[in-house]
Amino acid sequence: MKKTYIRPLDLRHGSVDLSHGGGGRAMVQLIGEVFGRAFDNEWLRRGDDGAVLPAPAPGERLVMATDAHVVSPLFFPGGDIGCLCVHGTINDVAVMGARPLYLAASFILEEGFPLAELARIVASMAAAAKAAGVPVVTGDTKVVERGKGDGIFITTTGLGALPAGRELSGANARPGDTVIVSGTLGDHGMAIMARRENLAFESEIRSDTAALHGLVAAALAAVPQTRVLRDPTRGGLAATLNEIAQQSGVGIVLDEAAIPVDPQVAAACEFLGLDPLNIANEGKLVAICPADAADALVAALRAHPLGARAARIGEVIADEHRFVQMKTAFGGRRMVDWLAGEQLPRIC
Repeated sequence: MKKTYIRPLDLRHGSVDLSHGGGGRAMVQLIGEVFGRAFDNEWLRRGDDGAVLPAPAPGERLVMATDAHVVSPLFFPGGDIGCLCVHGTINDVAVMGARPLYLAASFILEEGFPLAELARIVASMAAAAKAAGVPVVTGDTKVVERGKGDGIFITTTGLGALPAGRELSGANARPGDTVIVSGTLGDHGMAIMARRENLAFESEIRSDTAALHGLVAAALAAVPQTRVLRDPTRGGLAATLNEIAQQSGVGIVLDEAAIPVDPQVAAACEFLGLDPLNIANEGKLVAICPADAADALVAALRAHPLGARAARIGEVIADEHRFVQMKTAFGGRRMVDWLAGEQLPRIC
């Protein structure tokens, strides 16, 4: 039988059309030439509706996390929606104490979206997944009519293996524990905001987006008694600590002078009337551990490239009201509360 010729996609000048989501030849071509080529691995290559994957080691449990990414703009200093969706889902699995194993990805594309931008985003995802050692093994693609979407939305799901006996949870903080962050706060949110609003500063603010499973592994190897790990994304440090305080039934007191914030980020926040504690991060950890293990945990974080500016920033206290408070540089105290609304929409 004569093989039908299919013209290759014009990845430089072409754009997504409705046939790319219609289940026919055009969709198969898009999946093969863009997604399959970038994510190529033995599970994806089978072309099934799901992936049959090797089980983790005996005694390990599975951890699954999923996240949708609607960031605007799609490309920003330090990253893009592609690497961000890989890093964010890997981190959600890692802060549970699990070893990330596999990713799934779902794409909602708008008719007319440039194929060149799609290929660039998928290549960024593939590079991030390869660097992390966590392959994209299955996925789905849908196309909506022009004007019914906003270019591209991506949902990623991660699967990881949790060793027997390891229990990390926001409900584990205890009075007397130490609160630690792995580095400067607010970098990602302010990088997005600066690009979105065309703000120019003395030096460019870059997103901190990164896969944190290596940093988590180093921290837990050094201090296995770590009680809580979280990545302070939307809502920033303030939302993360308020959530932990509610889960654990405790209060938290922070030391303002100890919290690391890059001067450029601090200046941008002051200019815009924003608080760095409310700004999203995509490459930082919050850790809570017993006080007698805090020095060892900080040292382990600082020994890793992604934790070089780790710092002790506060302590857990008994407080039936479950308040998060800040000891200010002027010697007073203020509440560190949840945001009342969406301060910076579409940042992750």
